[in-house]
Amino acid sequence: MSEPTGKPTTDEQASAQAPEGQQHGAQTQNETEQVVQQEAPQDEISVLKAALENAHLEVEKSKEVYLRLAADMENLRRRTQEDVAKAHKYAIESFAESLVPVRDSLEMALAVENQTPEALKDGVAATLRQLEAAFERGKIVALNPIGEKFNPNQHQAVAMVPGSSVEPAVEPNHVVAVLQKGYLINDRVLRPALVSVAQ
Repeated sequence: MSEPTGKPTTDEQASAQAPEGQQHGAQTQNETEQVVQQEAPQDEISVLKAALENAHLEVEKSKEVYLRLAADMENLRRRTQEDVAKAHKYAIESFAESLVPVRDSLEMALAVENQTPEALKDGVAATLRQLEAAFERGKIVALNPIGEKFNPNQHQAVAMVPGSSVEPAVEPNHVVAVLQKGYLINDRVLRPALVSVAQ
């Protein structure tokens, strides 16, 4: 048997070194886990930063589209207002233009001296045809509602007569006579017809 010398033996050295190696292995593993854990948040942060950047780009694109559409809508609204204003201002122009020949015909008829009644009648008939053509272009339609049911939206009753006193007999609440024609313009009453209505 040998005396203890105070120096570690090979076995002791090996056992002393083993825990140190294990410690070093455990430390390396811990460092690796920390690096992985640090890299994982870094990767996650990078992904989130990229997503945030994409979201900012999408917001900017959406903002540009919105501003462009808002400008287009404002331009459309302004143009529509201008068109409506022009339509109100010049709507009568076409109709007035079609009435000018009627006036010319009447002036020419008055300028002719020594007209025969027949020539005067022919001139007035020609002028009336011009006026009717102007009314047609202006979408003005005459109301001549004899025999129709009384319509307070288009007719104005000025007299009530017994329906049996008219030949042929007329049903009650129907137009018997038209004292003055009414007129519609684009299906809107320009002037109601003055009528007599059967009782």
